[in-house]
Amino acid sequence: MAAENGWVRWGRYAVAAVLAGVITWFAFIAHREVPILDWFDLGMHEVGHMVMILAPRMVMFLAGSVAQVAVPLALAWYFWFAQRDAAGGGFCLAWAGASAWDASVYIADAPVQALPLIGGGEHDWAYLLGPQGFDAIHLADEIAGFVEFTGAVLATFGIGAALWTMVSGLRTPAPTLEAVPVAVRLPITPGVDPWLEAAKLPFKHSQTG
Repeated sequence: MAAENGWVRWGRYAVAAVLAGVITWFAFIAHREVPILDWFDLGMHEVGHMVMILAPRMVMFLAGSVAQVAVPLALAWYFWFAQRDAAGGGFCLAWAGASAWDASVYIADAPVQALPLIGGGEHDWAYLLGPQGFDAIHLADEIAGFVEFTGAVLATFGIGAALWTMVSGLRTPAPTLEAVPVAVRLPITPGVDPWLEAAKLPFKHSQTG
């Protein structure tokens, strides 16, 4: 029971903080894709394009990068507010931050288009920032920097939320179990009337009047 209480109060928040830290390290220190999550981000990126396939071209191109960040953000909201689970919410915030970093790399690549594209096709951000889009290709580095900074803030909040809840759990004493009264039954001897035996007990009766 003590181990279970420890896991509920702080253990899972410690695990969430460690995982959020690992995700943040990959993205913002090692500047590498996060294993496993990167493939999921890619899937959400492509789903975003498919969902908006009938929308205007600019919306369709933008939907990929938006979707890969919006999905972990939506999960963070779900865990935090619907489930009241700061461990899951913190982890998903860090994930959203790493996904934003991934999108920032794609944005910064727009002027040179050196990144390989899955399945070929047109570079999302080269189109969005090119003459047929916002005509802001010269601002690619600044936009990428802003997106990366936003991702770092999300990741930091994710780690901080898990750590804060873990520390709060460590400071909170473990709940103690209250004694539950148990009814005691008199042993029944075969051939003996239990009501007569109970009547012989030295009960005290209060009298009024």
